[in-house]
Amino acid sequence: MDIRPLTPRYAVSPQITPEDLPAIKAAGFATVICNRPDIENPPGLRAEAMRAAAEAAGLGFHVLELTHQTMTPENIARQRALIEEAQGPVLAYCASGTRCSVIWSLGQAGHMPVEDILKATAQAGYQLDQLRPALEDLAARQND
Repeated sequence: MDIRPLTPRYAVSPQITPEDLPAIKAAGFATVICNRPDIENPPGLRAEAMRAAAEAAGLGFHVLELTHQTMTPENIARQRALIEEAQGPVLAYCASGTRCSVIWSLGQAGHMPVEDILKATAQAGYQLDQLRPALEDLAARQND
């Protein structure tokens, strides 16, 4: 398990297993978001198996499958809402943690400075400088 905090309330991780979920709960997380499409995983790591294990560990669990094509404004808003509505810290996972970092970054545009967004992801090991133009554009539209 490789949990990488972006904020005190949101962390990302590469793929986790059902066996990791009790430790995730013990680490203080309240909710887990799966951003990985089932098609990428074997049956034991697919969303419903992960949901059952998360709920058994006392965690909330949501699925928002992300690909390059599904990084839409609606999904960005949905991820942001899932984080905001969670009753405590959230751990989101995908194959490497990158998609979880990208969608968080896009959701923060206009709510926090672009430099702070990129600094948070870089400190977690995700170099997202290529997102700068998109983040600046989203921030400008949020502030219009």
